[in-house]
Order: sequence, then structure tokens, then C-alpha cells
Amino acid sequence: MQDNLKTNELESYSSKQEPTKWKFIGPGLIVAATGVGAGDLATALVSGAEYGLAFLWAIVLGVIVKFAIGEGVGRYTLASGKTILEGWRGIGKWTTGYFGVYSVIWGFVYGAAGTASCALAAYALFPQISLTWWAVINGVICYVLVLTGKYGFFEKVITALVAIMFITVIGSMIFVLPDLLPHLHTIAPVLNDDTIIYSLGLIGGVGGSITMASYGYWLKEKQWSDKRHIKIMRWDSLSAYIITSIFALGIMVLGTAIIFGTGDIISGEEALVVFSSRLGEALSPTAQYFFLIGFWAASFTSILGVWNGVSYLFADFIRTIRHTGVRQEDISKTKSYKFYLFWLTFPPIVLHLFGKPVALIILYGFLGALFMPFLAITLIYLLNSKQIDQRFKSGKLSNVVLSLSAMLFTVLTCIKLYDIIGGLF
Repeated sequence: MQDNLKTNELESYSSKQEPTKWKFIGPGLIVAATGVGAGDLATALVSGAEYGLAFLWAIVLGVIVKFAIGEGVGRYTLASGKTILEGWRGIGKWTTGYFGVYSVIWGFVYGAAGTASCALAAYALFPQISLTWWAVINGVICYVLVLTGKYGFFEKVITALVAIMFITVIGSMIFVLPDLLPHLHTIAPVLNDDTIIYSLGLIGGVGGSITMASYGYWLKEKQWSDKRHIKIMRWDSLSAYIITSIFALGIMVLGTAIIFGTGDIISGEEALVVFSSRLGEALSPTAQYFFLIGFWAASFTSILGVWNGVSYLFADFIRTIRHTGVRQEDISKTKSYKFYLFWLTFPPIVLHLFGKPVALIILYGFLGALFMPFLAITLIYLLNSKQIDQRFKSGKLSNVVLSLSAMLFTVLTCIKLYDIIGGLF
């Protein structure tokens, strides 16, 4: 009888909220903004410049894969009442041990790498300030925003920046659509020995990595706290990855329309700066500056989301292993949250000033390659465990997609580790 009452409560809540579900979208927007960084934009741009629209399908498939994982994180959090760190701890101490080591090294290196990406766009707009100082400035601004602002303010900042990204990136895409017409034939997939690994990288790369595990904490901040909110969470998560796909496909279209077939070769995140000048030549100098603003907004939302979201993960890691008794809703008020926020911002300045130590970068790459298969595999276990009610466990479709995701990321991990080992010898 109690289960029937819960089911009726869930159905009643869902039916009441259905007409206004889009009003409640918020955490998903943060996931989308954080997941679409300079690296994702550069990858999609280079793909369009080299292959046209041939890997459009890979972007779409990648978004589906990441949606399955993001929805899984949200569903586990709301259905179990536990955080993802509590779930990992229940699997075994090795899970939190891995995460603890990974988060410390990852945070130190990403603190430099993420702000450096943001600095590229800022420097292109205002070269009077050096790249190093732009990196420091962007990191400190994120530190202040997260440390002093509450979730509602944080969400509004992200929303404003996403609006800027949409206007600049998608606006540019609309203007170059006539130039895309001669290249529509490139939409046919290209798969051979040379491109299969490339396509797997595109599928696995779009839509973020470690910050996907932060989704549950943002749901809690939004006060979506239990099983009643699972349906609205799915709409929210779906919106996140629709937005992600729009940005990735928009950048691919820009690369195809402006650079494909010209013989120009671009690579890395610097490709976005090079492309902005080409866009300025094709449209107008104003278009160049608008695109650079969009590039900066994409980079800044990524580091802002990391500063906020991964700090939750680290603080919850400390709470979980120490059994401190801190409530979930108070995680962002803990000293460990503030410490990790500091760790992301200030120690990495050393890397900007003196360069990145090779051994640390190798270890960062090694541990980072393991995270997505780790997340996918542990989600499969948690979403089929006794920790959640039967009606919220993964169905056949969810299990199939998550299993395929785990296999995909395992293959990409093997490729990454092979490259790392090859680089050593």
C-alpha cells in the first residue's frame, strides 16, 4: 500500500508539473555550458574543416551517450537520496581512493589548462594584457563568483553566458549557411582505417567528463531532491544535451562552410583564434569579434562550472571518507569545498609561470583516461542495485546504452594509454 501511495504521489506531482516543465530547466543548462568548452569547440571546428559534415553523426551519437550517463547520475541521486560519492563508497574503498588521487592531480593541472584556454580568447580580444595574466584573471574571477555567490546567482551567470554563446556562435552559423550549400554532399559518413579512431574520439569527447558527476549536486541546489523530481530531471538533462549538440554542430558547420576545401590546416584550441580571423574576412571584422566573445564565453562557463561543480565532488569525498555528518545541502559551506576552490585557482599559477612538469601531465592523462569508463561502469552497477526502487532502476535501453558507453570509453582509454606509453618511449 505504501508503494502505491508513493506511485500515486509521483504521478500526481508529474501531472501537475508537466505543463510548466520548461520553466524549471536550470541544472541541465549548467551541464551543457560546462561540457562545451574550448576543446570541444576546437575539435568540432577541426572536424568540419578537414572532413566537412562527414562526422555529424558522431556528434549526435556522442550527445546520446552523454545523455544516458547524465540522466543516470541524476536518476541515481534522486532515486537513492545519496550523492554519487556515497554510491561509489558503497561499491568499495578503492573507488573513493581512485577519485581522491585523481581529483587532486586533475584539479592542479586543469586549473592551469582550463584558464589557459579562456586566456586565448581574452588575449585575442585584448592583446594589451599577456596570456599568463589573462589566465590568472579568469581563474580569480571564477574563484570570487563561486566563493561569494549562491547557486541562484551562479545559475543566472551561466544562463547569461550561454545566451552570449548562442547569439555569437549560432548567429555566425546562420550567416554562413549559403556557403555551406556546396558542401552538403560531405554529410555522407567516412569510415576507414584512418578515421575510425577519430570518430570514436569525437563521440567520446563531446559533452564533458568529470563535471557530469556534479549534476546531482546542482539538482540538490535547485531543490530537486527526491523521486518526485525524476521526470523533470529527465527533461532538464535532455535540454542540456540538445543545447550541447546545437553548439557542436554549429561549430562543425562553421568549419565546413569557411575552411573545408581551401587546403588550410588548423589544429588545437588556437584553431578557434585562427578561424575567427577567417570568419572576419568572410563576413566582417565585427563577426570576428563576436565569435571571439562566444569563444571566451564557452571557455569561461567551462571553468566556472568546474570551479563550482568539482569542488562539490571533492568536498563530498572528504565528507564521505571522514564520516563528518555534514548534510548534503551544506557541502558547499565546508572548508574542504573552499580548499578545493583555492586549489583550482592559485597553485596552478605556478604552471603558468614555469611550465607544466612532464611527469605530472603524464599522470594527469593516465588518470583522466580512466574516469569516463569508471563513471559509466559504476553507474551500471548503482542503477541496477538494491539502493533504488525497482521502478527507477535502469531498463533494457538504459543498460544497453550505458554498456555501449562503457565499452566505448574503455576503447578510448586503451588508445589514450597507448599514446601515453608511446610518448615515454
